[in-house]
Amino acid sequence: MHINAAGLNLIKQFEGLRLIAYQDAVGIWTIGYGHTGPDVAPGKAITQLQADQLLQNDLARFESGVSNLVKVPLNANQFSALVSFSYNLGLGNLQSSTLLRLLNQRDYAGAAGQFPRWDKAGGRVLPGLSRRRLAEQALFQAPAS
Repeated sequence: MHINAAGLNLIKQFEGLRLIAYQDAVGIWTIGYGHTGPDVAPGKAITQLQADQLLQNDLARFESGVSNLVKVPLNANQFSALVSFSYNLGLGNLQSSTLLRLLNQRDYAGAAGQFPRWDKAGGRVLPGLSRRRLAEQALFQAPAS
């Protein structure tokens, strides 16, 4: 399964696009649409085309990770919300989450209720993360068309 347009738009909206490397809220070097890794360093600059390619490469990894971790059927919106969640927080956080445990027990409503709990970075609540989690929760709960 692949992320749908709603999920992709959610990631782009909340990650934003930065063509020059910057440190995120917890000091991680980031570039493009929230891309992190050993290839991101102070002063690094990329083009729009490179940002789009990094996004596609990162999405493939998160789509695969969500597909491997979730053991129950998902609609396109549920899958896309989980890809956005993982893209922002990492697959390790999804793997160890109550959200995933409840989801894999087929408690879809309980899983949806977990999104807002993931609104902190560096131990403090960030309004942007609160908005993102609510948007992911809404997408997760939206019927697939």
